[in-house]
Amino acid sequence: MDYLAAWMFLTLTILLLAGFPVAFTLLGTALFFGLIGFGWDFFNLLPMRIWGIITNFTLVAVPLFIFMGVMLERSGIASDLLKSMGMAFGKLRGGLAISVVVVGALLGASTGIVGATVVTMGLLALPTMIEYGYKNELSTGTIASSGTLGQIIPPSIVLVLLGDIIGVSVGDLFIGAVIPGLILVLLYIIYIIIISRIYPHWAPPVKDERFTGKRKGFLLYLLKSLVPPLTLMVAVLGSIFAGIATPTEAAGVGAAGATLLCIINKRFSIKVLKTVMETTVQLTSMVFIILVGAAAFGLVFRGLGGDMVLREFVTHIPFGRWGVLITVMAVVFIAGFFLDFIEITFIHIPVLAPLMKAAGFDPVWFAILFAMNLQTSFLTPPFGFSLFYLKGVSPPEVSTIEIYKGIIPFVAIQLLGLFIVICFPETATWLPHFFDSLR
Repeated sequence: MDYLAAWMFLTLTILLLAGFPVAFTLLGTALFFGLIGFGWDFFNLLPMRIWGIITNFTLVAVPLFIFMGVMLERSGIASDLLKSMGMAFGKLRGGLAISVVVVGALLGASTGIVGATVVTMGLLALPTMIEYGYKNELSTGTIASSGTLGQIIPPSIVLVLLGDIIGVSVGDLFIGAVIPGLILVLLYIIYIIIISRIYPHWAPPVKDERFTGKRKGFLLYLLKSLVPPLTLMVAVLGSIFAGIATPTEAAGVGAAGATLLCIINKRFSIKVLKTVMETTVQLTSMVFIILVGAAAFGLVFRGLGGDMVLREFVTHIPFGRWGVLITVMAVVFIAGFFLDFIEITFIHIPVLAPLMKAAGFDPVWFAILFAMNLQTSFLTPPFGFSLFYLKGVSPPEVSTIEIYKGIIPFVAIQLLGLFIVICFPETATWLPHFFDSLR
């Protein structure tokens, strides 16, 4: 009975790896071990935990940000951004790849929906890059990795979830994630510039006038494509950073703004609205049913003394609290090979976050470390969802092995970015402290 919590966690891991649905596995495991550990009194505790989730105001931001992202994807903003960025950087060696990174960052700051970003850029940018002689591995790696920037660049759904689980301000996480997100963007661009110099035939410059900025009215076109998403970013993030609105209120502004942009771009219709609402309900339902299962699992795990078992284990890890940090980051990274970010967020983070708090680390800092680490789960085979999304929209001449090979250097770059933020915690903590001092 002393190690019932450990058996519970092992059972959950085995069932998940066997392919059972996450939400039902979490809830089923919790009910089974809850009955063993607490008897029928367990059912007096569970409803209050679930009610606490349902009435959590912060989590209202999740469906609103999802709605905003899906509506923006329908508004055609991504297409306009790719065209304008392609014209701005096309004449440079590696310019089309750089434009994909910039657009990925802008879409990440506008939508935060990884699947929509990867699919959109895969449909629009990949055929163009192949047409102009870009190496398949570089093209696919750039698109898949740039599409995941929405995981760390705010407004990010995973930051909303992490803030609620860890118990820190979502606004502070949004502010703190800005510099780490820009570090990743910069590292991607540096890599593309270096690799295009070492292997010029991998990323040749484009001489087509469509991609050299010589098109008539280019500057006007550039402004028209950049101003709408930038305005929305300022409205959403600026209101949070200035302390005018909570993340949930800002998410409402973002959802309304995305709808307005769709109307302005003449892409809005009742059919589009219905599709966006259906997608939002599906994604939100998936998130919340997993969250309910995770809450039940966490209740039983802690009730059975699972946190004490973990602390006992941690006391034997060498190198003190830095050994704890390395172990926790390694666990999250390895879990990303087999689980997606929502599953890791709800299963592992509630268990691992208390260890980081007990070790004395800044909660905003380690929450952002978690987010950067979770970002790799979209890219690591065999279950990297960005790889699946991209393969689904790739031309026939792009093979799965080329997508897997292309992503390797970008996973290494993400780990390098994670290492930089670990070595320099101020990259994640300075900006929140600065804005706090202004308020």
